[in-house]
Amino acid sequence: MSTNNEEDPDVNSIKWLTAIIPVASMAAATAAAGPANPADLGKDGYVDSNGVKIHYVTAGTGPLCVLIHGFPDFWYTWREQMPELAKHFQVVAIDQRGYNLSDKPEGVENYRVEKLVADVDAVVDHFKAKKAIIVGHDWGGMVAWTYAMQHPDKMDRLVILNLPHPRGLLRELANNPDQQKASAYARAFQKPDAASKVMPAMLAFWVTDPGAKTTYIEAFKRSSMEGMLNYYKANYPRPPYKAPFELPKVKCPVLMIHGLKDVALLPGALNGTWDWIDNELTLVTVPHAGHFVQQDAAPVVTRTMVRWLTER
Repeated sequence: MSTNNEEDPDVNSIKWLTAIIPVASMAAATAAAGPANPADLGKDGYVDSNGVKIHYVTAGTGPLCVLIHGFPDFWYTWREQMPELAKHFQVVAIDQRGYNLSDKPEGVENYRVEKLVADVDAVVDHFKAKKAIIVGHDWGGMVAWTYAMQHPDKMDRLVILNLPHPRGLLRELANNPDQQKASAYARAFQKPDAASKVMPAMLAFWVTDPGAKTTYIEAFKRSSMEGMLNYYKANYPRPPYKAPFELPKVKCPVLMIHGLKDVALLPGALNGTWDWIDNELTLVTVPHAGHFVQQDAAPVVTRTMVRWLTER
């Protein structure tokens, strides 16, 4: 998916990975509170999604709130938000397929977005919820956007962290050389041998708290490197950067939180989001947070989410 404005990235180089998180973001993570013990955050369980086992951790009671992580991450990314959200909702943080304790099916086709959406739908059905709050970050955000478009009748509210609407991202990839350059890492991930050159410790380099770093490395050792990169091989936009079909408008209220120091997903893609939502949109930008805004600016993100979700 190279263009004249893009360099061809070398998957052997750490450069393409460090592009995901700027130095300012890592500094913010250093200042964050220490990580919670995973065992104290909730109870583990599993859902069957057409033969694929999806692991989750749940806490609290009330309306269902499903949390979907991105790359490179797992359910523990929500450790700062879960305790506060669990005071009002039944929180269910999942491991997406390919990650940590969820199944890791082989083949690029098993990571197409429709299968990722089906995993979330299996979780919603498992908890017998007529409607759910869906929260997604990064690839989890892409799944959450798509779920909201495909299952409007099951949506209560939608929360998106650092993942522009698909139309906004496609537009920027087609027209913005800076976004094309920022997406170079995604081309590296699409190379056939990319997974053989990605190690668990490499993926956890951005986690600065020693306790959390150990937890992340252990989770990534249980994960499938091939599966993680299959998200990019199966779904990441390619030229000519046009939606393959008409995308329906999102019908539920939407909260977007975007760390402006994200150098992989530039904020220009946020422009025009209101044109693709047939309801209220609340956009919160966090100037000094990077891609992992839920960790970089945990107090702001947690407070904003709880207030927006509870003040109807």
